[in-house]
Amino acid sequence: MKYTATYIVSIQFLGFRFHGWQKQSNVKTVHEMIDKSLSFVFKHQSFKTLGVGRTDAKVSANTYIFQLFTDDSLEELSFLKVLDSNFPNDIKALSIKKISRNFNIIQHPKNKEYHYYFSYGEKNHPFAAPFIVGFEESLDIELMKKGALLFEGEHFFHKYCAKPSEHTHFQRIIKSCNIVENTIYTANFFPANSYVLQVKGAGFLRYQIRLMMGALLQLGRGELTLEAVKASLMETNDRKPIPIIAPASGLQLYAIELLG
Repeated sequence: MKYTATYIVSIQFLGFRFHGWQKQSNVKTVHEMIDKSLSFVFKHQSFKTLGVGRTDAKVSANTYIFQLFTDDSLEELSFLKVLDSNFPNDIKALSIKKISRNFNIIQHPKNKEYHYYFSYGEKNHPFAAPFIVGFEESLDIELMKKGALLFEGEHFFHKYCAKPSEHTHFQRIIKSCNIVENTIYTANFFPANSYVLQVKGAGFLRYQIRLMMGALLQLGRGELTLEAVKASLMETNDRKPIPIIAPASGLQLYAIELLG
């Protein structure tokens, strides 16, 4: 079915109670909640939504965008206000913009920035669980910072992908990757010191960021060396996935930049 208009809608959501973006049977997803809210606002189901990409269960988004196809003529600001009021409290509508009907949110070039928030040394307050993963063991954070920089540039990420298909392209470019102190989010129940792995690139493989964080955890625990991390990114790597997938709740899609 062809629609007469299409819009880009920007939202943010806390993913802790959702099983990711994509609709699935018998579980609550962000996409399902978006479409339910739109059905209530439109008073019909004659529309279509297409997300910018999948997210894992419990993963949050400071910025997420989806494409809305509709035959309704929208007054953008008032529509956004009504839509936002019908979202649950863990989803917020940020903006809406009408675009060309030829626009395709999946194929359009873009940059994504992911953050992984973590702390170490002790168990965190339970209220911090949706935002920061607390690793109770001691970690060599300075060594982990050096390891994060090794991911920058063009590498082969066979070891940083879960369940690839025969058509998966493993050669990817990481535009920047670093670990810094977390000054972005604060709360009185957060640990005194926390950190964020910041990764920017055009596209990522399934579980790639969480597997990268897993390798950095091994590095911080003394289970890997910097030389081993370097070798894991070469075309000649053994192609066996990193054994540790970092918990999903620390991961956040922080920003999306549409190019062109």
